[in-house]
Amino acid sequence: MQAPRTDGFATAFAYLTEVQRAGSPEQERVRGLAAGGVAKIELGHGVFVMEQAYETKLRAAGFFESHRQYIDVQFVLEGEELIEVVDLGRMKARGPYEPDRDMLMYADNPDSSHLRIFPGEAAIFFPEDVHMPTLRSRAEPVLVRKCVVKVPVA
Repeated sequence: MQAPRTDGFATAFAYLTEVQRAGSPEQERVRGLAAGGVAKIELGHGVFVMEQAYETKLRAAGFFESHRQYIDVQFVLEGEELIEVVDLGRMKARGPYEPDRDMLMYADNPDSSHLRIFPGEAAIFFPEDVHMPTLRSRAEPVLVRKCVVKVPVA
């Protein structure tokens, strides 16, 4: 599937171009985040980004989620992580939708697809793409600096 050609995606991709440019203010801001740091930046056209720095976690500490109001464009600047993905039709919600967080959480599904994301790579998750991000791809945790751009669902 190709990303829709909307103002929201154009804004998201323009930001991602800048965050990859050596020495850009966007890249310096993300690289300057301490572990556990998060910054929310408004980008325009209803799009915003959550710039994050965290250590990857064991699967037991993760959870499956999806969103209704926003499409996630998850980009790894530094580090690497594993993201598990399952189609919405194969999942069972484990609680009500939380509109203030735009989040629905799900019961576990061991039959997920695994996606390893390396520096400079991105994944797009639409509302039907249930995902469990921030997981270790190796035995030891890795510090990840990541940008999750939130594009409104059209």
